[in-house]
Amino acid sequence: MIPPDLERWRLVLGTPAESCMGGLGGGAAERDAALDWLYGRDPDLGRRGVRRGAPGGGKGDRPDDRRGGDGPSQLTTVDWLDAVHRLFPKETIERLERDAVERYEIHEVVTDPAVLERIEPDEALLRAVLRTKHLMNPEVLALARRIVEAVVRQLMERLATEVRHAFHGTRSRRSSRIKNSRNFDFHRTIRANLAHYRPDERRLYIENPRFVSRTRRHVEQWQMILLVDQSGSMVGSVIHAAVTAACLWGLPGLKTHLVAFDTSVVDLTSDVTDPAELLMKVQLGGGTDIARAVGYGAGLVDNPRRAIVAVISDFYEGGDAYRLVREVRRLVEQGTQVLALAALDEAANPSYDREMAQRLADVGAHAGAMTPGQLAEFVAERIGR
Repeated sequence: MIPPDLERWRLVLGTPAESCMGGLGGGAAERDAALDWLYGRDPDLGRRGVRRGAPGGGKGDRPDDRRGGDGPSQLTTVDWLDAVHRLFPKETIERLERDAVERYEIHEVVTDPAVLERIEPDEALLRAVLRTKHLMNPEVLALARRIVEAVVRQLMERLATEVRHAFHGTRSRRSSRIKNSRNFDFHRTIRANLAHYRPDERRLYIENPRFVSRTRRHVEQWQMILLVDQSGSMVGSVIHAAVTAACLWGLPGLKTHLVAFDTSVVDLTSDVTDPAELLMKVQLGGGTDIARAVGYGAGLVDNPRRAIVAVISDFYEGGDAYRLVREVRRLVEQGTQVLALAALDEAANPSYDREMAQRLADVGAHAGAMTPGQLAEFVAERIGR
């Protein structure tokens, strides 16, 4: 039996290391079986000639060898989930569930009622639900809604704080008599109370705390028009666009629109106040006609110099690329702020057609990627000018 201090290495290296490191027992063997059930599917193992224990097969079978044998019965997805929740810490469970859904596309994780009742909601599962909800029957869809609502609620709570901070004014250098912890000026307080430092105690006593004031933004009526590509690769941006629109909705001086598009255009503004319901209506996939969406967004503009149009897409245009550039140029020339965003999520790691993005930047669009908080700051800055 393998020594306890080598168990971790044996789990990392997998079944091929058993011949030189020894076997596992007890909980370590169960953890190894759970890891092998998932990562034994990796096609790279076959390319490298690595042979592993197959589910339901004998030793030496590959994961895709589905022949009979007298080995242990094959784990179901529900059995596997029960095992990982029992055997691993929370952070590892989240990683395993995410890999099952995103890396190996084990759709049972989001289409099996027994699994949905067991699994912990997170953004990876929300993305999986949105990609596979067309496969779900009404019972499963009702359970999937629990994931959508839970994750949207978490995102709303987190983003609402960033939006409030962006729209409630910036910190000013002027002092304030209003003693509010949010406005506490740490550095000026230290300087103002250095005379009260006691070296023998190594303590600084604060007698005169200092606070800063906040500028108040002058608000005029603006429009925020979010045009979000609902192709499968943009699912993370679709989620955050829905939540961002909900957080911006109802802010004084701002009228928010949310429009989803592929080859057609769907105005979702009427559902903005319920982002969970909105996301359940989104149809991921299909082609991409960005020019058509931008043309629709341009038709929503009331006052060109008080409008921001954010196009959230990977910019692989399936429609008329020349028309897209013309539509963006026309918006910019009339005084509208145009954002060409390759990503709108917390990571803001874009994958996009850089040539098209550059063409849009050349006619005056702001091209790049933003987190939802950065977008809120951009909007607040323009409104406050």
